[in-house]
Amino acid sequence: MSWKDECGFAATFSDKWLATGIGDGHLPEATLKTDGGLMMIKLIATDMDGTFLRNDMSYDRNWFNRLYHQLQAHHVYWVIASGNQYFQLQSFFEDYPETIFVAENGAYIRDANHIYALNAFTPSIIHPILTQLEQIPDLKVSVSGQAGAYTLDTMDPAHLAIMRKYYPKLTLLRDYHELDDNILKFSIGCPPERTDAIVAELRSALAGVATPTSSGHGDIDLIRPNVNKAQGLALLGQKLGIDLSEMCAFGDGGNDLEMLQEVGLGVPMANADPRVAAVADATTTSNEEQGVLKFMETLLTTDQRHAVKSR
Repeated sequence: MSWKDECGFAATFSDKWLATGIGDGHLPEATLKTDGGLMMIKLIATDMDGTFLRNDMSYDRNWFNRLYHQLQAHHVYWVIASGNQYFQLQSFFEDYPETIFVAENGAYIRDANHIYALNAFTPSIIHPILTQLEQIPDLKVSVSGQAGAYTLDTMDPAHLAIMRKYYPKLTLLRDYHELDDNILKFSIGCPPERTDAIVAELRSALAGVATPTSSGHGDIDLIRPNVNKAQGLALLGQKLGIDLSEMCAFGDGGNDLEMLQEVGLGVPMANADPRVAAVADATTTSNEEQGVLKFMETLLTTDQRHAVKSR
């Protein structure tokens, strides 16, 4: 493994390393399937639930703090790419104001001070979408906007308590006609065993209007067609002068699939959906074992650390 003296960190991977860390690259518990060729990393993006966060929605803050400052020293961008609300995501990184958020599955891209992109639904199609959702039994629907999230005041209290963990800014409405916001996403809770069937039904019923995507476990998001995390990272890359091939991304669910396919180094977690694991350029340990931090550590230690120069 050799490194090139440029901004970011670059490597030529000549071996398919095994999960045991065989080879001289010192990537423990990682498997790379690159057969040679330059890999330049200028941006690291990660999903949150099931990926960066442990199952109790925590992460090792001391470990991350050390790695974050190394990323800053290497001029590598740190990006959160999640289906969740910007305000919820931002609450995890209040001490790291330069974090960039590709929120709402790519519909809302911003940092603390600057909005890079806002992909809202056309107002005229919002209520037809809600009408379609009302025809499917057992769905728990909320709507995500730029200013916050919204659901009806008739929502089941138990589900409402769960929602408040993911939507710090949540408004209860008597009727969705009260909506007055740029609508970015429709969030749907459903019986887990029906997730795939409902995704298929919505894909057919809303073709060309909205695209369903799921991270699994009974959670479905409806976003604008052609909006996803990969598209969001590509758009952000255009703003920052970084190609997708110069990005590394971590994920575990179906809404991470395009992102892991399109970036230069896609890294599913050990707990990833099999469809996501199938597109791996590399693998790491589970979210519970802090696999994102483990993999980042390998990119920022030993000889790699000295491969970077200032912009």
